[in-house]
Amino acid sequence: MSVTSRRAAPGRNLVRRKYPIGAEVSPGGTHFRVWAPKRKRVDVLLVSGAGAPGCVALKPEPEGYFSGLIRAARSATRYRFRLDGNDAWSFPDPASRYQPDGPHGDSEVVDPRYQWTDHRWKGPKLQGQVLYEMHIGTFTQEGTWTAAAAQMEELSKAGITTVEVMPIAEFPGRFGWGYDGVGLFAPTWLYGTPHQLRAFVDTAHRRHIAVILDVVYNHLGPDGNYLSEFSDDYFSGKHTTDWGEAINFDDTNCGPVREYFSTNAGYWIKEFHFDGLRLDATQNVYDNSPVHILKEITRRVRAAARPRSTLVVAENEPQDGDLARPAERGGYGMDALWNDDFHHSAMVALTGRSEAYYTDYRGSAQEFISAAKHGFLYQGQWYSWQKQRRGTPALDLPPEAFITFIQNHDQIANSATGLRIHSQSSPGAYRAFTALLLLGPCTPMLFQGQEFAASKPFRYFSDHKPEISKLVLKGRAEFLSQFLSLRNPESQAILSDPGNPATFQQCKLDFSEREKHADVYALHKDLLRLRREDPVFRAPKKNCLDGSVLDRRAFVLRFFDAAHGDRLLLANLDADLEQTADPDPLLAPPRGMHWEVLFSTEDQKYGGSGIYSPEGEHGWRIPGQAAMVLIPSARERENA
Repeated sequence: MSVTSRRAAPGRNLVRRKYPIGAEVSPGGTHFRVWAPKRKRVDVLLVSGAGAPGCVALKPEPEGYFSGLIRAARSATRYRFRLDGNDAWSFPDPASRYQPDGPHGDSEVVDPRYQWTDHRWKGPKLQGQVLYEMHIGTFTQEGTWTAAAAQMEELSKAGITTVEVMPIAEFPGRFGWGYDGVGLFAPTWLYGTPHQLRAFVDTAHRRHIAVILDVVYNHLGPDGNYLSEFSDDYFSGKHTTDWGEAINFDDTNCGPVREYFSTNAGYWIKEFHFDGLRLDATQNVYDNSPVHILKEITRRVRAAARPRSTLVVAENEPQDGDLARPAERGGYGMDALWNDDFHHSAMVALTGRSEAYYTDYRGSAQEFISAAKHGFLYQGQWYSWQKQRRGTPALDLPPEAFITFIQNHDQIANSATGLRIHSQSSPGAYRAFTALLLLGPCTPMLFQGQEFAASKPFRYFSDHKPEISKLVLKGRAEFLSQFLSLRNPESQAILSDPGNPATFQQCKLDFSEREKHADVYALHKDLLRLRREDPVFRAPKKNCLDGSVLDRRAFVLRFFDAAHGDRLLLANLDADLEQTADPDPLLAPPRGMHWEVLFSTEDQKYGGSGIYSPEGEHGWRIPGQAAMVLIPSARERENA
């Protein structure tokens, strides 16, 4: 760029910044600040918009920062950082607020001012939440924030209370899951502008739906990651992850790196009114510092939202209960953990298969009783698939601290064709597990379209440069080969190509299926209404639930509630079960009462065969592949 270079106006001290890094609009122009200890000089190249063309040198600060106020730069100005005066070394801002042409393009100055309407929104509390995992690009045919916002009213009517949005930090290509993000402060241009994201969150809050964001703080993607051009200390050789270099949270010069990520956590909450975060693969966030970065991030989320409440959820494959314990009890202060154990056991019960990481699950009645009472099934026992012990003690955690699901983005895609679980099991068993999921004491999560048995698959898709796409396809095939049924050449040959646009397009939901599959949709809505309105299911209490095995795949859960009366949740995943004697005290009704059917998945409006009372004069008859809820009812007086 052949323009005269000038130095930025001195005065970081004269400009009040909200965040330590990035471009911030101020009354006097735009203030830029970047950490680049690897460089002796950093210039801002104003590429287009207000102030362009221009080249402005930033002033060096201690500890490798460069900053300056550029009066000519305004909102929508596009810019790059030129390093050490070399035009060939010009890169996007590591803390860019928007990349309108993707991660390799110019950064754009964003004025964050927005006319919010959610001033009375108080934020979510964990108990009573129903999560809904959403991928913006496939949730609607348009794949935009605006189109997704238009569906918030329907989700609210269905009973969803919290949307969990899959990662949106800028990533390369035309489509992807978002877990290979490289511009962590820039919501991807693929779904719309930053203000359209704000409008989406604002709309959700008007519909009484919280929104939490899935973030990836364990690695960055392989394409478009320019952090190492500014500093070699963003990544650490002390640790490795399954996806790339580990982030440096505890090695040389880790201070600004920790600041970058903790600032990012607060930024999403403050600037976009997100109601919390879901932290991806926390087992690969390595930190031996006195205060673990995950604790610091959690505190930053709480502080950024105050006085609103927030949710911080962790994915943690080793199932470390400390993540969800309060800081005063030695924990990390998060709210909840994804419970893979429940999913794995459900998959075995629904499909009859126990390959790969399903090996240590039987899908038995006892597993579902234990999951309802204790959350994780593995809390330190031997786990043969990994040839080591799995989990840590978590018996003290409240039931809502466990996020349970029978579908999520990973698990649906971990198959040959990305089929939903309802297409791999019987209709009756699927209905029964839906009842168990949505009425159980833990916090349930649905995956987009699950509520109406979406026929659309959800496959792994990512758009990369050819050389990376080949590696992704190869890696995907190798990962899935852990399943015996996907190891043979015939199965490998039908695996979808993640880089094929058709793979992405085929995953987009068809909302007309809400009517086409009205029975399944009604089942989900009625169960969520029961969970919301019934005082016992709405707020299950710790240690107020017990369960018994009635048969190999039949069981009862009893919810004890002195104020509102007990509830029985009967589930039978096998054939009809007849018992002429019922020697289990959990089946006994309260004194002077009998059990009455409140809900049954065999209701014909859900596609079932019909409802009958399982308790007769001479024992019990529990319908096969069904679940039902029983409530105590006063017995009629004799001879009445």
